[in-house]
Amino acid sequence: MTKSAFHDILNRRHWIFDLDGTLTVAIHDFAAIRRTLGVPDGRDILEHLAWLPEGEALSAERKLAEIEAELAERTEPAVGALQLVRTLNEKGAKLGVLTRNTRDNALNTLRRIGVLPYLAPEDVLGRDEAPAKPDPGGILKLARAWRIEPSAAVMVGDYAFDLKTGRAAGAATIHVDPSGAFRWPELADLSVHTLAELAAALPPAGG
Repeated sequence: MTKSAFHDILNRRHWIFDLDGTLTVAIHDFAAIRRTLGVPDGRDILEHLAWLPEGEALSAERKLAEIEAELAERTEPAVGALQLVRTLNEKGAKLGVLTRNTRDNALNTLRRIGVLPYLAPEDVLGRDEAPAKPDPGGILKLARAWRIEPSAAVMVGDYAFDLKTGRAAGAATIHVDPSGAFRWPELADLSVHTLAELAAALPPAGG
C-alpha cells in the first residue's frame, strides 16, 4: 500500500467497529457456546439457529442472548479502544458499531468499556437491526444514515466476517489481531496488533 493510500484510510471520517474481540478483549468461547446450543462444530451459530423450527429457534435464541448478556458483564476494553474512539471523536469522525450480538448487549458492553458517550445509540446495530455479518447490509444502512458512499467508510474488526463485510460493502478494512497471525491478508487494507497502534498512527487533526 502506498503512503498516500495509507493516509487516505486513516483520514476517513466514518468508522465502523466490530464489538466483541475488537473494541473488547475476546472472551467468547464459541466452541462451548456451540455445545450448549447443540450447534455442530464449525457451523455458524446464527446460521444454524435460523434453520431450526420456530419453537426450537426461539428457545435457542433466548439461551444465546442469556450467554451473551453474562459475557457482557465480564468484558473489558481492548488495548487502545478508548484512546482510539476518543481521538476519532475529537477529530470529528462519525462512529458506528456493527455486531452479531444483540443491540441491548452491545449498548451495555459499550457503556461498560467507556466508549458509549462517543457513539450515537442509533449507530449501534445488532443482529436484529441489520443482517448478520458477513452480509454488508449493516454498513450500507449506516452509510445511508450518514449520507455517504460505503467506500468512504472504514470497517475495523478482528475476524474474517468483519473484513468480508467491509469488502462486500466497498469500505476500507482494518484487521486487528493481537496474536500477529493476520490470517486474512487478502481481506485487509491495514493490519495492526492493537487499537492503540492504530490510534498512534492517526494523523493529527487537520493532517
